[in-house]
Amino acid sequence: MTQEISPIGPDEVAYRLELTPAQLKVVHAALHSFLNDFGHEQPDVHRIVRELLDKLPDEHSIRAIDISRD
Repeated sequence: MTQEISPIGPDEVAYRLELTPAQLKVVHAALHSFLNDFGHEQPDVHRIVRELLDKLPDEHSIRAIDISRD
């Protein structure tokens, strides 16, 4: 019997991503849109998207980003 070993643990950082302010604003908007459009029968997806949003700057900081300058 073979055991499958995952290269990345469930609580380990899998990837680091550097974003410009404009890219950050788009990612934030996309996550909110995804959260709002996703079905309520997917609580695990909702939880993970909320965890992602919690890692981003607060709403006020995101709104202050002017994407026309990037």
